[in-house]
Amino acid sequence: MIYEIRTYVLAVGTLSEVEKRFGEAYEHRKKYSELAAFWHTDIGPLNEIIHVWPYQDLAERGRVRAEASKDPNWPPKIGEFVRSMQSEILVPFPFSPLLTPGKFGPIYEMRQYTVKLGKLPDLMKNWEAKLAGRMKLSPLAVAGNIDLGEANRFIHIWPYNSLDQRAAIRSQAVQLGLWPPGGGSEQLLNQANKIMLPAAFSPMQ
Repeated sequence: MIYEIRTYVLAVGTLSEVEKRFGEAYEHRKKYSELAAFWHTDIGPLNEIIHVWPYQDLAERGRVRAEASKDPNWPPKIGEFVRSMQSEILVPFPFSPLLTPGKFGPIYEMRQYTVKLGKLPDLMKNWEAKLAGRMKLSPLAVAGNIDLGEANRFIHIWPYNSLDQRAAIRSQAVQLGLWPPGGGSEQLLNQANKIMLPAAFSPMQ
């Protein structure tokens, strides 16, 4: 399983119209393959939409995208509002959950780390050892490394009921010694995060 994470930066004030047009077009697109999730940023880099598409492999991605491009209703008519686009292929860690439709949020935190060259295997070992304990406090949506896109990048996404719950769980995880998994500056070059909310048509809510 792979996930294509497509991030679009929008013109200020256009989010509502973009989500409306995207949702309408998605009704035609989903007969080729369905979304895993569709979010927009609420805290962090603003005016972004993030849509995540699951595929078995790159061959399926290529086939599905070629089929969908022949549909007159796809892609959505949002080009006038898009200021930049980025596409990344995420490969989930073997021990990571996969993105699943359902109500888990509505708050989703995406954390994006740049891993030092050659340190990804060590990071994975630390995560595998600690993740089960951390997930007793709240679920993980997915964690994995970027295979195509920005090199040495690691992404993990966590759902929460609220920002207050997020803060409480993160504090509890530290107090109990369940998290963070270790490695820190020995493995990581930098860290960033964003808080996202789902669109009405997102399979993950």
